[in-house]
Amino acid sequence: MNKSALQSLERQLHLPGAIVVGLGSILGTGAFVSIGIGAGVAGPMVILACALAAIVATFNGLSSAQLAAAHPVSGGTYEYAQRCFPGGLGARLGFTSGWLFLIAKSASAATAALGCAGYLKEFVRGPLESLPLWGLALVILGLMTALVLFGLRRTNTLNTALVSTTVIFLLLFIVGNLPDTLVPFFEGPEDADGNRAPWGLALASATALMFVAYTGYGRIATLGEEVVEPRKTIPRAVIATLIVSMLLYVGTAFALLGPFKSGYIAKVTAEDAAPLLVAAQGSRVPGLAMFLWVGAVTAMLGVLLNLILGLSRVLLAMGRRGDMPRGVAALTAKKNPAAAIIVVACVIGAIVAIGDLKLAWSFSAFTVLIYYAITNASALRLAKAVRLYHPALAWCGLVACAGLAFFVETRVWLIGLGLILLGQVWFEVARRVSRRGARGA
Repeated sequence: MNKSALQSLERQLHLPGAIVVGLGSILGTGAFVSIGIGAGVAGPMVILACALAAIVATFNGLSSAQLAAAHPVSGGTYEYAQRCFPGGLGARLGFTSGWLFLIAKSASAATAALGCAGYLKEFVRGPLESLPLWGLALVILGLMTALVLFGLRRTNTLNTALVSTTVIFLLLFIVGNLPDTLVPFFEGPEDADGNRAPWGLALASATALMFVAYTGYGRIATLGEEVVEPRKTIPRAVIATLIVSMLLYVGTAFALLGPFKSGYIAKVTAEDAAPLLVAAQGSRVPGLAMFLWVGAVTAMLGVLLNLILGLSRVLLAMGRRGDMPRGVAALTAKKNPAAAIIVVACVIGAIVAIGDLKLAWSFSAFTVLIYYAITNASALRLAKAVRLYHPALAWCGLVACAGLAFFVETRVWLIGLGLILLGQVWFEVARRVSRRGARGA
């Protein structure tokens, strides 16, 4: 194998840049699409779900932060599990987490591309009306992939501009749409017969869905090989990212569900993938719809961009260990994992072509919750000398993730379990091929 293929990536991300990477991966689909999906599951309780999901994400974020500080390499939990668990168990858990990450975040990236396309089609009529949603989403995906191929430094500059625009316009939406009265939290949405689901079940389901909206902080960890002073920078960046995103999500949920019934918001999300744009059209702030449209498009472009970055780094790490074809571990002369980026873009594009927004988001919820259960289990294995936080935090994250994973639709977690089993088959095949190759050499 070419020696340059296993070179280390360059450390160039400081604290502000790492926070921007986290926010750029979070503030997008969660605010502009998933709150509408959650409203269809739990009604106004999606506001509480945003807060609960942030608490679970904090447990996971602290586990990810101390793992990334102890093992500052690209790959996230794929690498952490292999370093924290012994021998074959570590290899299997590491592969499973990498496999789940690729599936979960490819689905999230597809949701971001579809959501961005929905906002574009809703606001820019005329030439875009004739394009199918998935077709426009594929064009957007291609453009973002090209930008990532130019390299992290240029990408991070663009990312800063995208995140700044998103935060400003979300704040405008919150100020312009805050309701005059408090929303009744403990009321789930009514079905066609006027019945309401038990509020506890609805709240747990919405929390599982909203949890995905916070997991962009994981991009900070997966870029650990490119962060300056990772032991200090990564934990600070994760905590700052989660605090800012939670405040924005809760405020957005209040502003969205105050003036509108949750059933209407869920319907708009399913049909047009642009709930906040519809809400902004009746705002007391002049021109808010235009501002929000710009914010939504830039936000989801930022999410898509950062997901391509994070996914490509995990695929890079899996290629290095032989769990994926070693060609995806190759770096260009500028130390950019171009092969991994292109493969990731193709996988995302395949999911985009299906075009089911809610299914993609729900599937991402199950797989990413199992992924973070493995993250917390890995954090529990850290030696006391390198541990940054009390093990109770990792235990809380482990129990919460393992439990919430099965509050999504039954068909979703059944398919998810099937894909986990498929991954185990791939793992065995890849290991046997790798062993035969080693003997042949």
